[in-house]
Amino acid sequence: QVQLVESGGGLVQPGGSLRLSCAASGSIFSINAMGWYRQAPGKQRELVAQINYGGITNYSDSVKGRFTISRDSAKNTVYLQMNNMKPEDTAVYYCNVALWVAIGSPLGIYWGQGTQVTVSS
Repeated sequence: QVQLVESGGGLVQPGGSLRLSCAASGSIFSINAMGWYRQAPGKQRELVAQINYGGITNYSDSVKGRFTISRDSAKNTVYLQMNNMKPEDTAVYYCNVALWVAIGSPLGIYWGQGTQVTVSS
């Protein structure tokens, strides 16, 4: 079993900052990629940022220059530093991890439980 535990969501004013964390634990052989998605009310879940095993990052155009994704491979943890936040960043943020649980196993996709981020004055 693989568990993803997210933390760091909350309420922030426009222009403020938040940092999300997601720690993966359990039966993990190797992690391929880690990322963050978000889903606002009435909208589809969308990719926010992703980082692969080589440290290559990918960002949604809407967050480029404001959000930074990073990972601590030793801790199987991914972070999302969110700066200069806007009301349109309000959503539930989900951690997403692609990993192998054993040699030869298929690549599995796992999701966190989600953490609410609200940007409002």
